[in-house]
Amino acid sequence: MIQVVAIITAKPGQRENILEAFRANRPAVLAEEGCVEYNAAVDAAGMPASRGTLGPDTFVVIEKWASLAALQAHGAGPNMAAYGAKTREFTASRMIHVLEPV
Repeated sequence: MIQVVAIITAKPGQRENILEAFRANRPAVLAEEGCVEYNAAVDAAGMPASRGTLGPDTFVVIEKWASLAALQAHGAGPNMAAYGAKTREFTASRMIHVLEPV
């Protein structure tokens, strides 16, 4: 099992534009061979700000894949190329962590 934590920061005020594209692309990703989980998350409402708070322009994508090969195929797929093209102008930064359980 491969797990991915992707931290996406939008340009100021553009997070919802990226999340809209994420939601539209999500069914295609979930249908990919080897996709176990593919969800986005933001700071929980009502929690006080802290050093760990992501803020209004950042969200996290949490993914689980059956294998590294499945993840690599996902990254090279046409739906992800289209998603990247749709969100490029709204994105300030991306940090992707590819992990495996110990």
